[in-house]
Amino acid sequence: MRMNKKASTAPLTAGSTKKLRNDIILISALLLTVLIAALALFLLRVKGDTVTVSVDGKLFGEYSLGDARVVEIQSGDGYNILVIEDGKAYIRQASCPDGICSSHRPIGHGGESIICLPNKVVIEVHTQDQRTPDVIS
Repeated sequence: MRMNKKASTAPLTAGSTKKLRNDIILISALLLTVLIAALALFLLRVKGDTVTVSVDGKLFGEYSLGDARVVEIQSGDGYNILVIEDGKAYIRQASCPDGICSSHRPIGHGGESIICLPNKVVIEVHTQDQRTPDVIS
């Protein structure tokens, strides 16, 4: 019978502590890079000007985020009630069974959207600000 050797409890060697230190430096640099990128995206986002509503791929309407209003969106057998106020838009009520769109937070910055798949409704915020980057094709 062979006896298993016990795990070595020898202290860390100089080479292994150097590897550990390099790993910590690498992980710290990656975390710092991600934090800076997230902060830049948060600070550079632009307030939206208009919100467009599409039903089943067809434009239903375009509304200014500066005007307070309630829009009833009919789509096939379902409906969504869109509320625009204080520069933001949200779904107050929807006939869809899951209700994900009505629990979505209000949107108001360029590029944000609310999508209701069961009712085939897409609500998107657009901006006219020239600071937003164009899509590269």
